[in-house]
Amino acid sequence: MPKIHVLKAKCIGCQICVSTCPFGALEMVDGLASSIEDKCTGCGLCLVPCPTDALELVGPRAEEVTARMMKKRELERAKSGGAGGKATAAAAAGSTPGGKTPATGEPGGTGRAGEMPVPAAGGYEGVLVFVEVDGVTRQAASVSWELLGKGRELADVLGVPLCAVVLGSELGEIPQQAIGYGADKVFVADHPVLARYRNSPYAQVLVRLVQEEKPEIMLMGATTLGRDLAGSVATLLATGLTADCTELAINKAERLLEASRPAYGGSIMATILCRDRRPQMATVRPRVFRALPFDGSRAGEIIPVPVNLNEEDMPTEVLEFVHEGGSTIHLQDAQVIVAGGRGLGGPEGFKLLQQLADLLGGVVGASRPCVDAGWITADHQVGQTGKTVRPRLYIAAGISGAVQHLVGMQTSDVIVAINKDPEAPIMKVADYGIVGDLYEVVPALIAELGKPGASGADLVAAVKKQAV
Repeated sequence: MPKIHVLKAKCIGCQICVSTCPFGALEMVDGLASSIEDKCTGCGLCLVPCPTDALELVGPRAEEVTARMMKKRELERAKSGGAGGKATAAAAAGSTPGGKTPATGEPGGTGRAGEMPVPAAGGYEGVLVFVEVDGVTRQAASVSWELLGKGRELADVLGVPLCAVVLGSELGEIPQQAIGYGADKVFVADHPVLARYRNSPYAQVLVRLVQEEKPEIMLMGATTLGRDLAGSVATLLATGLTADCTELAINKAERLLEASRPAYGGSIMATILCRDRRPQMATVRPRVFRALPFDGSRAGEIIPVPVNLNEEDMPTEVLEFVHEGGSTIHLQDAQVIVAGGRGLGGPEGFKLLQQLADLLGGVVGASRPCVDAGWITADHQVGQTGKTVRPRLYIAAGISGAVQHLVGMQTSDVIVAINKDPEAPIMKVADYGIVGDLYEVVPALIAELGKPGASGADLVAAVKKQAV
């Protein structure tokens, strides 16, 4: 089979070939590409994206494979509208500051890592938080402020700046708000093309910014928008992404982000490291972290980001946003949640919990087994595959406390657990644990709250009376 050979005189060190090779047969040595002969399979894929023709195949069938790869190159460049079907070294080396190669191709489409250089571990510094803006209300998502709070903590541990990036149109005071919630710098891409979220323009702008600013950590909300965008950005940057994290910390010894999340159906907590690629990316669901108190006196720098995009070049057009109707359950905004688990024994038990929730001005939640069993609808589900909540009061009745449920409610201000088993995992996170039959305990709480003039203090007294 043929083997790849690097023409050092032509190589500009863009690293595109390194990220393209699926077998790890290319590496960077002294700033230039170098082949690892025993790993090369002679597939020729690295020939396609090289902007300076610095690679050649030598040996048996070299001409045949090269011809096939050149045809593949012509087809790909024709699809992307490349003039003459050939890129120039200047386009690869000089389109962004510092000679970094811009993303080419369509974010959110194939997202081939070969269209981006592999980020080196060195030279990356700082924490970057993506501030999500609703294109209709032009309000920032609360998870963005929560991530700035956590980002502030991480940045302080690392001794680096905390930056935010805001994309949208007519952004108003949002950049200044980001400073008030902890950012030192705010990069602002304000352009009509970004008025409403679309993967393609958002990914292009964000990838270019990351290439130029080189943050070592990037955080995004695990929202519908954030999940869509984060995957595209991570793919184009050829870096790692840990989704739906429940905890973030810094490994000081190795200067690594420790991103923790439930795994294997919630049976364990996994801590994931991204050792070799940058930035280290993570998404976090709303209500997992707390935002810092807003400080309007904080000083920071707001930096405009140039956006060279045209609406006519966009592959998609947003025609209308239709708000989902039907559900009246707003778990994430509730101050009181009374949740039921498998210990209820059936759907009728939720009627009892609804009575208690009504007396407390709260809503009813549920664990996943109840939803899977069809006892209650999915919009009531709390946990890894449901909603993450942080109410002032969370009452868990008949819930054992599987990891996938705990990660969705363990940051509640006060947790009351009602369970027959004193060793149930839910008891370990509860502020008050009541060991007993929920069909005896809950009616007793309802009776106490149903007395004329009863208040929250009476609930506390009743809970303390029964708690272990």
